[in-house]
Amino acid sequence: MSLTSILKSKLVPAELSEQINRIRKPIGSLGYDPWGYNNEAIKYGLSLTRHVYEKYFRVEASGVENIPAEGPVLIIANHSGQLPIDGLLIGYALASRKEKPRIPRAMIERFFPTVPYLGNLLNEVGAVLGDPTNCAKMLANDEAVIVFPEGVRGSGKLYQDRYQLKRFGNGFMHLAMKYKATIVPVGVVGCEETIPAIANIKPLAKALGVPYAPVALPVILPAKVHLNFGPPMFFDDLEIPEEQVTDRVEQVKGEISKLIDKGLSERKRLF
Repeated sequence: MSLTSILKSKLVPAELSEQINRIRKPIGSLGYDPWGYNNEAIKYGLSLTRHVYEKYFRVEASGVENIPAEGPVLIIANHSGQLPIDGLLIGYALASRKEKPRIPRAMIERFFPTVPYLGNLLNEVGAVLGDPTNCAKMLANDEAVIVFPEGVRGSGKLYQDRYQLKRFGNGFMHLAMKYKATIVPVGVVGCEETIPAIANIKPLAKALGVPYAPVALPVILPAKVHLNFGPPMFFDDLEIPEEQVTDRVEQVKGEISKLIDKGLSERKRLF
């Protein structure tokens, strides 16, 4: 028995391995897709995430069955917490659901692929550089894609601005219309408290070439996380003025705001 097989048997539950094998992914003969996704890597990634999801953040997910079992889907959520913990938890919720699980692709900030080894690792577990071209190719390939329209405006927000949605870009709506993708809004509550920042040192961030340089505790706090997935939303692909595209974006943003309020009302304690 090889060392790899021994490690896999110890780290990856057989049930999880079988579930991932049942999920269709267009990978090549070497086990990778064109963006670097690898079936074996995702098994290790989800096995580790399982403990973080269930034990550390004690996630409660509601409505994950609202995500269609097939076809192009944009999972649109609020962003927070300095690190992409929210995307990790959303991805696990969908990949681990009992009925018709899917492994979603996450659009990540341009900064992460520049970090040695981290970029390749993120690619292997399904993350893709967050630009419109990559997202379009994913949707054309009938993938479920996690998108945070707030971008760094959301992930780098200060604690005093928690749960206040920042401006959404219109890009995801144009893609949803073009590729007839279902939109599923998600309200994430709890990640704001994982790495609360009280300030952002912009000159330092610029000097280091990073999106932000938060003043925060150097730990990830075990805040309890609530994920609320809303009902699917559909938009036609008729040519409309940009103002109407913005109105549609605001509709999605409004649904996410309601889901955040729902999560806050359900939350009994921070930790």
